Amino acid sequence: MHLNHPRIALIGAPTDVGAGERGASMGPEALRVAGLIEALRAQGAEVLDTGNLTGPPNPCAPPVHGFRHLSEVAAWNRAVHEAVFKALQAGDLPILLGGDHCLAIGSISAVARHVQARGRKLRVLWFDAHADFNTAALTPSGNIHGMPVASLFGDGPPELVSIGGFAPERPALRAQHLRQIGIRSVDAGEKRLVHEAGIEVFDMRFIDEHGIRVAMERALAGVDADTHLHVSLDVDFLDPSIAPGVATTVPGGPTYREAQLCMEMVADTGRLASLDIVEINPAYDTHNNTAELAVDLVESLFGKSTLMRRRSET
Repeated sequence: MHLNHPRIALIGAPTDVGAGERGASMGPEALRVAGLIEALRAQGAEVLDTGNLTGPPNPCAPPVHGFRHLSEVAAWNRAVHEAVFKALQAGDLPILLGGDHCLAIGSISAVARHVQARGRKLRVLWFDAHADFNTAALTPSGNIHGMPVASLFGDGPPELVSIGGFAPERPALRAQHLRQIGIRSVDAGEKRLVHEAGIEVFDMRFIDEHGIRVAMERALAGVDADTHLHVSLDVDFLDPSIAPGVATTVPGGPTYREAQLCMEMVADTGRLASLDIVEINPAYDTHNNTAELAVDLVESLFGKSTLMRRRSET
């Protein structure tokens, strides 16, 4: 880790209010138990654990007008937005400890707001088995953890789209900001919306054909000193054989080494400025292995490398 790296601010958001299954609310504590703080400090980082945000409990209610728990999801995302924005304003590097992936609405809208205020460029790498571009009209479940990308693109309820002062005509994200990696489970209607939005997707078919290195080189193309790089890591991105502790497993994901290479290539840019770690569900895990694997990946993101060659030789 570079000595001039900003302080890391951990922000826990212990809720599963956007998910279909309970348990992701235990994710922040699972990451702490797995040694996240100690691992970051071992990389030379100064770490501030800000504790956990608070918000409404999960009412476990059916969907209303196509959304489950909309007011609760909005409340949690407003809290996340303010905490992440405050950390960025202080010059810290925020790490959001989820919680389910609906929380990325608050996190990424805060990053977008911060970046726009500074006139910088934004690149978001979305590591996930799912495109998360569902809408109320498409999803029968109404689970909002399947909708964060659509909401960030302005296609969602006003309570979510407007967080951070954004609007459908001025959304937090546009296609040029986003790259999706590891996708392998997309509904037909959702696929059409992703294509219409023009999002660049490096799905598992692309990774199988071209390799993870090419996918990451393309996903990182154009990232420079003026770019704020945000990583949103849904742990179901990984193959469930190595990361069983998620509620929405999809076979055929990246291997341990492929995932490590993704993180090492992000670290090599030196541009990582904010991070989400979401959807760890200890209720489905074995001996906290999935949280421990996530900590391994975070170590790689912050400079721990398996590389034996000198950097100048690469």
